[in-house]
Amino acid sequence: MKTMPGWTRDSSGNLLMRKGSGSPRRVVACAMDRPGFAVTEITDAGYLRIREAGAGRSHPLWIQFHEGQRIRVITRQGSVPGVAIVKSTHLQRVRTPGPPTALDDMWLDVGASSKTDVRRMGIQLLDPVVRDLPAWTYADYVAGPNAAVRVGCAAVAATAQKEVTSGETIFLLTTLRSFGHDGLEAALNKLGKIDEMTLVDRAGEGPDSADSGVVARRVDKPAYLPATSEITALQMLSPRARFAGSLVESVKLEDANAFRREVELAAGVNASQSQWPIVPPTHSFSTPADSYLATANLLKTLADIPGVSGHEGEIRAAILRALPMWARQHAVTDTEGNLILEIGPENDPVMFIAHQDEVGFEITSINNDGTVSLRNRGGLYPSLWEGQPALIHFDRTANETGPHRTLSGVFVPRDAATTKQPDALTAWFGVDAQELKRLGVNSGQSVTAYKSAIRIGSTRFTARALDDRAGSTALLLAAARINPALLKHKVILAWSTREETGLEGAIAMAKRYGAKVKRVFSVDTFVSSDSPIETTRFAFAPLGEGAVIRGLDNSAVVSPAEIDRIKRIARLGEIPLQVGATNGGTDGSDFVRYGAIHASLSWPGRYSHSPVEVLDLRDLEALADLIHALAVTP
Repeated sequence: MKTMPGWTRDSSGNLLMRKGSGSPRRVVACAMDRPGFAVTEITDAGYLRIREAGAGRSHPLWIQFHEGQRIRVITRQGSVPGVAIVKSTHLQRVRTPGPPTALDDMWLDVGASSKTDVRRMGIQLLDPVVRDLPAWTYADYVAGPNAAVRVGCAAVAATAQKEVTSGETIFLLTTLRSFGHDGLEAALNKLGKIDEMTLVDRAGEGPDSADSGVVARRVDKPAYLPATSEITALQMLSPRARFAGSLVESVKLEDANAFRREVELAAGVNASQSQWPIVPPTHSFSTPADSYLATANLLKTLADIPGVSGHEGEIRAAILRALPMWARQHAVTDTEGNLILEIGPENDPVMFIAHQDEVGFEITSINNDGTVSLRNRGGLYPSLWEGQPALIHFDRTANETGPHRTLSGVFVPRDAATTKQPDALTAWFGVDAQELKRLGVNSGQSVTAYKSAIRIGSTRFTARALDDRAGSTALLLAAARINPALLKHKVILAWSTREETGLEGAIAMAKRYGAKVKRVFSVDTFVSSDSPIETTRFAFAPLGEGAVIRGLDNSAVVSPAEIDRIKRIARLGEIPLQVGATNGGTDGSDFVRYGAIHASLSWPGRYSHSPVEVLDLRDLEALADLIHALAVTP
């Protein structure tokens, strides 16, 4: 209403605008609401349970498309960010085919530890919950949940700004579509007799090869058409859509413009070229200005940068930029892409290794229709990427400057499914194979989903690739506190490549440093079972209770003497510390064969190798303190 004046609001929340007078008397309507969920339980541990709001699920995988994704809870005070949780990849050792995610599988994490925390955020029972997505366009498509109807409502709003040439047109933007169009029926009951009606709604689907970008059908005697209207049928219109009912439902701009012309014709206004209405964002998230701000900002800087295994150039450059000036001058990149900083005298070398890369995909082939086939890089569940926004990344050439280049698209959703995981994952970027190749796309390029790290709750933080951008952040925080002139022994800080695909960068470093270093510390996630959908008999390290010694995993075990030594140094520094066992392997494990003492230093992390990994900033700062203490202790 602020963006487009002239609308009035009724008691049902419908927006109405009248233009013209006399006969014929037309109604052109579109429903504003979208499918979503509502909060139905707040647990003692601060998690939320949900149910669907309204009837008519739009896609058989609709619920699954939300698992492991960012969400927002719409409260009376504004939107609160959170995540729909998922089991950690590392903790699922037996992976048998299972059914698609159901509503009973859905839990939300908003960064709270109790009911009190949740209520402090302003969250109440029945608050709406929706997927938190950016405005997404690719090629000449616009994509998003319920995109066809949203484009339709935009067409109605734009048409309502024009003058009717004859008769009267009542424009309606209505509520409660998910509840049988109750908002529309309430508005029509107040209008009385009308002569004709056009409703923008999902009228069907059409292939791109169809002659028209508009799908139209006659609907006889719909339940929401009251007798007082004195008509028995209406025309239903929608723009043609791809991937209908998914989170990446897509409408071509050409079809959107054709659809708007049909709405103008139905509304009795003069067709003319005009701008689509521009509506500002409806929500924003505030960033707490507290003692964790600097740590959170550095972590976000690193986490938002792509770096699939074998494609670490952008993140390596960012880590180098984040180092203190004195350190940048001494850091080197080896032939494997590992970034290595050696400081201090030559005796008793101690090495700390985090890894640069993240899980993701590479293109294996480009199909004639423009879809690209993909292979996993690292362990992940493809279902968490299916039906989400996608990005192809162009690795920077040696002399290339300027911003990192990407190409937007979508991970193609299945139309139907009886199993949770797709047999194969593909992505599409709105063009055919010939155009993709003209744009410079080739096999071997990396593909990821869109990501944007954010704080949730007072101390929690969520992003894709916290494994191992959090480890990289901890090393950087420790490096900023080290005075090289005061070191009594050599300290080596390293950021490895291709850890997720077999510790490849670290294996190369072990050949060079393994026989020289006294100790090596991997800095990587402790995959924690601190989640209501994991068993806590194993890998339980609560978030918020400090850094973790990863004492036992699939690739290494830490000696009791070394555990005691680390614990003693932590006590002296008053650094909160936990000890535990989890699954997975870390970079330092390959150094053991050369005689180095190895231990993994970690933070407890939830939902590993998913788009919504979660940590506590207090644990990350404790880890940085521990690294610094171990680095400067003789």
